[in-house]
Amino acid sequence: MTLTFIMLALLIAGALAWRAEKYWQGSAKWLALISLALLATIFAVFVLNQAFNHNNDFAKLQVMTQVDWIKTFNIQYSIAIDQLSIVLIALTWLLAIICVLVSWREIQTHVGFYYFNLLLTIAGIIGVFIAVDMFLFFFFWEVMLLPMTAIIAIWGHEKRQFAALKFFIFTQVSSLLMLVAIIATGYFHLLQTGQLSFYYLDWLVLDIPLEMSQYLMLGFFIAFAVKLPSVPVHSWLPDAHTQAPTAGSVLLAGVLLKTGAYGLIRFVIFLFPQASMQFAPIAATLAVVSIVYGAKMAFAQQDFKRLVAYSSISHMGFVMLALFAFNSTAYQGAIVTMVAHGLSSAALFAMAGMIYQRIHSRNLADMGGFWQSAPRMGGFALAFAGAAFGLPGLANFIGEFLSLVGVFQVLPEFAIVAALGLIGSAIYGMVLFQSSFQGAPKLDIVDLQSRELIICGSLFLMLLAIGLYPTLLLKFSFGV
Repeated sequence: MTLTFIMLALLIAGALAWRAEKYWQGSAKWLALISLALLATIFAVFVLNQAFNHNNDFAKLQVMTQVDWIKTFNIQYSIAIDQLSIVLIALTWLLAIICVLVSWREIQTHVGFYYFNLLLTIAGIIGVFIAVDMFLFFFFWEVMLLPMTAIIAIWGHEKRQFAALKFFIFTQVSSLLMLVAIIATGYFHLLQTGQLSFYYLDWLVLDIPLEMSQYLMLGFFIAFAVKLPSVPVHSWLPDAHTQAPTAGSVLLAGVLLKTGAYGLIRFVIFLFPQASMQFAPIAATLAVVSIVYGAKMAFAQQDFKRLVAYSSISHMGFVMLALFAFNSTAYQGAIVTMVAHGLSSAALFAMAGMIYQRIHSRNLADMGGFWQSAPRMGGFALAFAGAAFGLPGLANFIGEFLSLVGVFQVLPEFAIVAALGLIGSAIYGMVLFQSSFQGAPKLDIVDLQSRELIICGSLFLMLLAIGLYPTLLLKFSFGV
């Protein structure tokens, strides 16, 4: 019940933060920060206790709770975790704390309600990573969507309502396709076994005819491709990232995009392996187009956040390409890339927010020469840009290197074209850094303060640790 307690505690902490802010100004952010730190610690202790005292390596899904929820339709409250879930939840905890820290001074209106939405989003994300009843998974998928839409619509920038609406429509329409696929698969279970079931582990042993599994797989694939995002269902992302407050961008890039990749692994590839293999050439083509298109569009941007947003489309293209290569090396590269991109993109969006708070602009034309007055900020910006374009020694290099090596063994022509994305990322990464921190100073800005140093330092240390010692992640099999 520990995982259930954690999600309920996040909801209660959010409600308390909302209420407390009305009586004690400034209390909401402290409540959110303390709650997240405490619950992250409880999660870590729970996992370590399972690992050391119960010899549980989480190589396979371990069911933690399974009780009836809606008995008429045999819908259960079933949650389970494995190595993949644990890594992504750990990333969620880190970035959730970063979100509170970057919001510390940025959020000035409806502060308590803001932290309620933030903690509710975190609870929904954790639910997505642990739900193994597909109806419950869909429930958490929706829980995650609504507060994030509110965060963009209420606390975003000038075109926030348009961006929030676009984000909502794209995600909601694709979610409905997934719901149809969920109901159809559950109904097929009824036809084959005589019992309706939405339980993931029941579905794993279903013998679904290939023709039908292709349609079912496609319903899930579209929903997750939208969230990843992949060309041609990507257009919500640059607007949402650009208009969201800093924490919204950090959470979107760092974790929400990973729910799409998680869905591709858990529900598309593992549930429909044969249909996925047949679909692989199409998925790989979409991935390569995303890599090249994202890099090209990033190079053309003048808005700091929009540039990083398009780079996310390119980087997540590597993840999709690696997953549909059906190669163990590429698969591990995809997992490392998911974590590395979560850290590096969160760092760059946090950096964009710090600059915006100082000059009230995201336009690169308004920047330049910041290194003169803010060398610490410049140093971190250079490191994060280096991480984004795959500088050896940092985590992104390991992920993209393994992905390309694995893909080359199976789809060499795709790997060669995808490698162009690495060249593109180096170009737009240096354009980003040179436009903002080099050249003649246009403004003097305040260098990083202690809170900002903690944000940048923690993200950089994680990128460095995985880059220098990738065994931290590679020692796990992640279900292969």
